[in-house]
Amino acid sequence: MADKTLTRMDLADAVHSEVGLSRNDSADLVESVLSHVSDALVSGESVKISSFGTFSIRDKAARVGRNPKTGEEVPIHPRRVLTFRPSHLMKDRVASGNKR
Repeated sequence: MADKTLTRMDLADAVHSEVGLSRNDSADLVESVLSHVSDALVSGESVKISSFGTFSIRDKAARVGRNPKTGEEVPIHPRRVLTFRPSHLMKDRVASGNKR
């Protein structure tokens, strides 16, 4: 598996190369997009990016868990979790290993 991680700076560099914006404008654009996505998720909205996937928030109920080492029951508090469901195009692209 690849050790490379795509960072915000990598995204800004890609915008700079593809679109031709300045490096600062590219970084601002990436930050703005990520901010809009996270703000929407915080407010409980789903974020759908065509041909990529859907980010959504799911509320998980309280439940009783168990410590696997000791067997002791532990309460797990209710919480909100972020979920991602990839589109079929993204699944197919990842499965085939194609770049584009």
